[in-house]
Amino acid sequence: MTMTELSPAASEWLAKTAGAFAGAAISLAWLLPKSRREAALRFLGSVTAGLVFGGTAGLAAAERLGIAAMLSPQEMLLAGSALASLSIWWAIGLAVRFGEKLTDRREGRDAP
Repeated sequence: MTMTELSPAASEWLAKTAGAFAGAAISLAWLLPKSRREAALRFLGSVTAGLVFGGTAGLAAAERLGIAAMLSPQEMLLAGSALASLSIWWAIGLAVRFGEKLTDRREGRDAP
């Protein structure tokens, strides 16, 4: 069975899911988290963002690059989901690092 034999809704969900997981996997390989908890949090967050924002991100990126007319809806969803997944991975990482620095400062201030 190929993607063209699937219903349009099924092929779009498949493209979103594949893009979200691809973005999360690339991010995991590129920048390893410090702990398993952080890895799970970032992986789930990035997959969720890829599924939720994949269509919007794909359309925005394709229009910005001027290639929207050349791509199929599935290609836009795949690329957008991967882009959203990669983006949220880095955003969560920055938030975690920022939170760690805040707690370190607060603990240093509270110490006698």
